[in-house]
Amino acid sequence: MTDQTGGLPGRIADEAMLEDLMTTPDEGLKRDFGGLDGDLIVLGAGGKMGPTLARLAKRAAPDKRVIAVARFSEKGLAEKLEAQGVETVACDLLDRDALAKLPDVKNVVYMAGRKFGSTGSESLTWAMNALAPAHVAERFAASRIVALSTGCVYPFAPIAHGGPAEAVAPNPPPGEYAWSCLARERVFEHYSALNGTAGRLIRLNYAIDMRYGVLHDVGTLVFAGQPLDVTMGHANVIWQGDANSQILRALAHATAPISPLNVTGPEIVSIRALAHAFGHRFGLEVKIAGTEAETGWLNNAAEAARLFGYPKVPLAQLIDWQADWIARGMPSLGKPTGFQVRDGKF
Repeated sequence: MTDQTGGLPGRIADEAMLEDLMTTPDEGLKRDFGGLDGDLIVLGAGGKMGPTLARLAKRAAPDKRVIAVARFSEKGLAEKLEAQGVETVACDLLDRDALAKLPDVKNVVYMAGRKFGSTGSESLTWAMNALAPAHVAERFAASRIVALSTGCVYPFAPIAHGGPAEAVAPNPPPGEYAWSCLARERVFEHYSALNGTAGRLIRLNYAIDMRYGVLHDVGTLVFAGQPLDVTMGHANVIWQGDANSQILRALAHATAPISPLNVTGPEIVSIRALAHAFGHRFGLEVKIAGTEAETGWLNNAAEAARLFGYPKVPLAQLIDWQADWIARGMPSLGKPTGFQVRDGKF
């Protein structure tokens, strides 16, 4: 396939190319992140986004130390990051003694959190999403902290009105996961006010990697000929490489007290239209179930676009890449996003 969009490839051949593409920094990232004083520590770096964010940071600023901290339960991940120039430290963020031993750094990206499996293990979800942030905020009070949150802290918003901007007060629908995420924000806000810690709370709606994400969920169902429930009929998405770049650049736009910043793509994506886009690319009939609700978990990222510009990878390119990836039977992480959930139970 030939180059189609602004220097982007028409096809992502394999996982090595995928990860290289997601971790190639642009000039804006090199300027904003590279121009910061101090090194970087990434807490909770073992999740879906953390490894590529750490590698992206190292490639954007090769002279900085980039330290990835996680429990590293995935075999070989720590060794892979070390081979890419990223230092690794195994640490449980609920262990204050272990946190105390981490190196002092000027810049912190906090990516730890718990979502899936929350139902039935609510206490652990609250510990990870509220207690661990308190430990981290105490430990790194003198650092800049950019902490990942979620658009799920917002109330369901009418589709016709667009997604909530940062000025909209959080008020999640039912479900302990979303409320524990709001608790995470409130904890960081408390310690920011107490200690003068600068930072940002990144309210992210849905990062796209070819191996998982809303596009992967929808495209996989269409390719398998299975019905797609469109009750949660709309979503926002952003290429993971763009999301990670904006998260890192947010360190250069930290505020004291800490403040929210929405990160996602500019479109409100119709799940029905997305399914038909995949059906067209696959040459398959689309099976739709349900009727779209008038509200959804949405996110208005106009402020991020003002700070960083629009995402580099447009939605149409993401759909092309994803359809090609699925059609070739390429790897999946096997971790559905649960974007269809409306009762907050994950």
